[in-house]
Amino acid sequence: MPDNGEMNRGTIGWTLVGVQFAMLVVLVLLPSRTPSLLSLAIGVPVAAAGAVLGLFAGRRLGRALTPTPVPISGAGLRTDGAYGSVRHPIYSAVLLMVLGYVIAIGSLASVVWAVAMLAFFMVKSRWEDRLLLAEYRAEWQDWARGTGRLVPRIGRVDDGK
Repeated sequence: MPDNGEMNRGTIGWTLVGVQFAMLVVLVLLPSRTPSLLSLAIGVPVAAAGAVLGLFAGRRLGRALTPTPVPISGAGLRTDGAYGSVRHPIYSAVLLMVLGYVIAIGSLASVVWAVAMLAFFMVKSRWEDRLLLAEYRAEWQDWARGTGRLVPRIGRVDDGK
């Protein structure tokens, strides 16, 4: 039977998933604009790149893939493929898809909402980093020193942190 810490992490994890889903729904429901050929020519490939990144990152996780940010104990830390460049490539993928959507048909409101989504993923990724650190300790620290959080080389963990 899971202890309170595990149940609490699970509850927080599912809450974060719910918030993420709700944020995506709000984005789609916000006013949009009629796309131009240029906005589609830029936005669609950006969104497609996000989708491809997400598929590759999810596939690389294999049995460690979970719908919540709570790591599966003993599944192993993935540090190669997309995970060799960023610690949370699935979050990066979602943000790329959001960016592509905003470029293609977004309004000013969707730009503001996309910034809020970025802030959300920063918080979510920090929480997940704490869980990964607790699970993998030195291995996670070594990896995080050279690997950006959502963008390559940005958000690496300093030796002093």
